[in-house]
Amino acid sequence: MKQLPLVSIALCTYNGARFLEQQLDTLINQTYRNIEIIAVDDCSTDNTYEILAKCASKYPNIRLYKNETNVGFVNNFERALDYCKGDLIALCDQDDLWDLRKIELQVAAIDDNVMLYHDSELINEQNESLNAKMTDLFNFYRGDEPEAFLFFNCVSGHSILFKKELLAEVRPFKKDAYHDWWIAYVATNLGTIDYLPQCLVKYRQHDDSDTDLLARKDEKKDKHRHRTITQVYKQRSKWLQYCAAYPKNKRQAVVNTLLNLYVNRADSYLSLRLVLFIEKYINILYYTKKWSNYRRQRDVIKLVWGFKAKNFWYTHIKPNSNKIMRLD
Repeated sequence: MKQLPLVSIALCTYNGARFLEQQLDTLINQTYRNIEIIAVDDCSTDNTYEILAKCASKYPNIRLYKNETNVGFVNNFERALDYCKGDLIALCDQDDLWDLRKIELQVAAIDDNVMLYHDSELINEQNESLNAKMTDLFNFYRGDEPEAFLFFNCVSGHSILFKKELLAEVRPFKKDAYHDWWIAYVATNLGTIDYLPQCLVKYRQHDDSDTDLLARKDEKKDKHRHRTITQVYKQRSKWLQYCAAYPKNKRQAVVNTLLNLYVNRADSYLSLRLVLFIEKYINILYYTKKWSNYRRQRDVIKLVWGFKAKNFWYTHIKPNSNKIMRLD
């Protein structure tokens, strides 16, 4: 009888005692049995580590590590991945709830794909459903076109199962970019990705989280809700630089052109070539956004104005608006 492949679950923790036992319950009781759980605690100051240690003493497939100093979220995931021995690797947050069939269904479905992900149901801190799932918010992408991830992302880390050979390609993680987004971009350059329509994780939404998927927070109090044009420009420019620097891009010329045209907005009055270029690839660049064609077109057209034109407008036409585009 053919042995099932080993699946490594990389679980990173930091002050997660409130929900950790519930999550561990769903990992330990997975219907897929050939699993190792790699738990790495990042110097928690609550009793997170004690909860992990108690659980590890009962279940030999849990391998527990503790950092000597706090290294942060991204570095902690990298350390957890260093310990993974499985042919397949799953990423795990400390506060979600997994469907007990999650790994079994993903292993059965990954096939020739480099990476597989799935839908998730959103819940609150009381384990109550928020009557929404990720596919209500995003169009999920399946295929091998990395351009789908140049502007936007639909892949959540907790839903990912990927083949171990992808690990060397995505390392090191980009310190100021989302690791799940990067994994999806690299995976589509190397092969195909797919998704399962089932909600296999209850994805917890916190009141104090930086992410606000359902836009429930008070706009006046939430400093993360509205990013300035300059912030969006800087973040997207940096992301496109990372993508362009990846040595195995399928269509390097497309990424390079998009990067150069986008970055040049900072020193231009008009970015007509950028708009025309995006229009050429709009169906894939905007695929994951659950927007109407009208809203997509409106978003692209706004990019025609370079920062010089915007600064002229806010300096001479609306001098009191306090919206000068500063990149220093």
